Amino acid sequence: MTQTTPAQQRVRRAKEHALTGPGSTAGLYLRRFWQPIYHSVDLAPGTAVPLRIMGQSFTLFRGEGGTAYIVDPTCPHRGTQLSTGWVEGDALRCFYHGWKFAGDGRCVEQPAEDSSFCHKVGLRSYPTREYLGLIFAYLGEGEAPEFPTYPEFEHFDGFVEVDSYSRDCNYYQNLENALDMCHVAFVHGDNQAAFRSIGNAKRLEAEESDWGVTYIFTREDGQRRIQQFGMPNIFYMTALPTDPEIGWQESLFWWVPIEDDRHMQFSLHRVPATGEVAEGIHARRQQRRSEIDLPHQQVCSEILEGRLRLSEVDTKRVDLVRLQDDIAQLGQGVIADRDAERLGRSDVGVIAIRKLWKRDIDAMLAGQPTKAWRRNGSIVPRAWGLAGQSPRIGADGMAVGAEAEVVDVRPYVETKIQLAALQAKATQ
Repeated sequence: MTQTTPAQQRVRRAKEHALTGPGSTAGLYLRRFWQPIYHSVDLAPGTAVPLRIMGQSFTLFRGEGGTAYIVDPTCPHRGTQLSTGWVEGDALRCFYHGWKFAGDGRCVEQPAEDSSFCHKVGLRSYPTREYLGLIFAYLGEGEAPEFPTYPEFEHFDGFVEVDSYSRDCNYYQNLENALDMCHVAFVHGDNQAAFRSIGNAKRLEAEESDWGVTYIFTREDGQRRIQQFGMPNIFYMTALPTDPEIGWQESLFWWVPIEDDRHMQFSLHRVPATGEVAEGIHARRQQRRSEIDLPHQQVCSEILEGRLRLSEVDTKRVDLVRLQDDIAQLGQGVIADRDAERLGRSDVGVIAIRKLWKRDIDAMLAGQPTKAWRRNGSIVPRAWGLAGQSPRIGADGMAVGAEAEVVDVRPYVETKIQLAALQAKATQ
């Protein structure tokens, strides 16, 4: 029996987590789950765009009736890029020779061939679902699993902010950063809720849940901050405060690879505010969208290359939290070398998710069932109150019958950058 060398084992471990292209181990695993891939507002009816997700190219289009579809990137006739064609009804016509494909991939017209062998050709299509301002897709094999929902973000007195950004490093670095509370006191030490003891290793716990990992920090006075990680790449958390009226920001994050060296973070933020308070928060955040005109990705490059110090950055013109995390995560390299790490007790969250990933991937590769991850209403984040406030989190802040408005809060400069990343052609 041939034994693998330590070097081969290191390569395998890296591929299991970091590499997500077609046929890769992590890619096969992530494709077993619904993933957000685009903002609904960015895809107008009758529009087709190229899409790059997990090192794979697709065509994303919205029919004239409003339904979003994802199909193969090229026409099976002569291989031209389908996103250059025309949307007709709920079908897409190829720019080159006019072959027409329904949203489910069926070829329905071949003008020059009198449609004589339509039934013999077609595109692969992928299930889609629009939810809370995002387009989700199932890009795996076989029947799609049940679509997961988050009722806490659907019905409550307030509004939902939908946001995203691209980061030029491997997605798994951002995923692990979420379960690294220790970094908050240093990377985000300027925030009112970031104090040095928040990452005290002795007070951190990570426990497996039915959904993934429950990550807990307990203060000396017994109060706890609880975050919830959902397998394989979701985080439901109380983020650092940005508005005094809200305190902790209840948020959902997904980290989705574009390529192995670039990814998107899609996020939803629950804002439990109404009336004049809600109007004030909304106005401030929309104003902030316009003020940010320095891409955090560009500023990060200048800092890592030694041409700029963080203290010299005009924080009114850049998203500071994203820049701070850019510096930390890209400072690890585009794809982190985990064999060079020296983990400590403070890395309990990182260790926990790596174990769950390894267990599921080992089962998948062995042809065995992986754990059926499910979230119920009790798996929500918690945090102590700030400035006398008690956070209204999860079911505590839900209202029967009230449907929350979804509001786009992406900085305009960010939107342009992320669309360029998602629509980039493959360079391989």
